[in-house]
Amino acid sequence: MAVELSTRTTRGTQATPTFSTMRFPAGEAHVKVAHDADAGDLSEIATLRGTNGDDLLMLGMWADAVRQRGSRSVALVPYLPGARQDRGLPFGAKVYADVVNGFGIDQVIAFDPHSPVIVDLVERLTVVTSETVVRDQVVAGSDYSGIIAPDKGAVARASAVADACGLPVFRAEKHRNPDTGKLDGFTCEPLPDTGRLLVVDDICDGGGTFMGLATATGLTKDRLGLWVSHGVFSGRAPQLAEHFGEIVTTDSYPAQNAIEGLRTIELTPYLTEQIR
Repeated sequence: MAVELSTRTTRGTQATPTFSTMRFPAGEAHVKVAHDADAGDLSEIATLRGTNGDDLLMLGMWADAVRQRGSRSVALVPYLPGARQDRGLPFGAKVYADVVNGFGIDQVIAFDPHSPVIVDLVERLTVVTSETVVRDQVVAGSDYSGIIAPDKGAVARASAVADACGLPVFRAEKHRNPDTGKLDGFTCEPLPDTGRLLVVDDICDGGGTFMGLATATGLTKDRLGLWVSHGVFSGRAPQLAEHFGEIVTTDSYPAQNAIEGLRTIELTPYLTEQIR
């Protein structure tokens, strides 16, 4: 995924993009001035999806060019790299945050970061939470009658979605074998006998947690939907379609596998409305 560049006036109207990206034959990232306008009246916007290191360097080149021209820089980074590396050795969240902070971007806008640790590390960060997107794009007009939090870490996020949608939330919990540390099954609060339920979480990697939960509930796929803010969809994730009648994510991350029936929500409108 390349870094996408756009330009707005300080009044918020679209303008001809100032910059375009290129790479030198040896591979170095570079940006060029494609349209020369009054820099002081412009906000330059770059969108970075996923975690590609080359794209991160391109973001840095763009930020330096914007700063030199005297415009305001806004980076849309919906999937904050390193958010799951929020402890331990190396402290990945801080490494990624230090890189982004080093670019001196005026405003960074992210969507539903996995960990509050990285939120505290990234400077000049604006966070867009998921509940409005889920309410508007998934629950509104549907027949969902409840929200499921798949584990303890998802309770706050799922509860916020449930509150926004006026629906009850049901809490599940995953259990691990204390001797091996491996996943050992799920339990869930009693679920209603009828109606569709939406599982809500922030990230889906291989999908094992969600498939295990779906099996533990005993519900058929026509009664289960899945929302994840960031769909990595690695490994055996395509098997999710056997367990969930609806799977919805955003374009924050380029999915590694095709998922049957997957619906992807464009985040740009939700992110750009937070530009200051």
